[in-house]
Amino acid sequence: MRRRLALLCLVWAWGQPLHAQVAAHILLQDSPLAGFQYHAGRTLWPRMRVGDALTLVREPDNPHDARAVRVDWQGHKIGYVPRSENADVARFMDSGQTLAARIVRLAEVRDPWSRVRFEILIPLQP
Repeated sequence: MRRRLALLCLVWAWGQPLHAQVAAHILLQDSPLAGFQYHAGRTLWPRMRVGDALTLVREPDNPHDARAVRVDWQGHKIGYVPRSENADVARFMDSGQTLAARIVRLAEVRDPWSRVRFEILIPLQP
């Protein structure tokens, strides 16, 4: 019975396209989340998990920073890409490049800059 199951799994895996099994990306940057204490992060904290997808939203009309990139979690604003690290992200987004982001660390600490760390990725097309 085990041999049949192993053979069936092998035949199934062999028939799958390689790109369906591999998600490749380039790591653009790893950053702390800026402004966590000013947005919905505190109320959403108990539901957030490492690995959760984040949405990056370009805000070229932001009155504080023309290169601002907002970070959303499940439709809620939780902060921004730090001003000192947002130039490349803004440039990529302005040129139409698709970017992905995800939470890589959550820490229960007092310093709001150390609570959430996230990475920004450039997905590679197969």
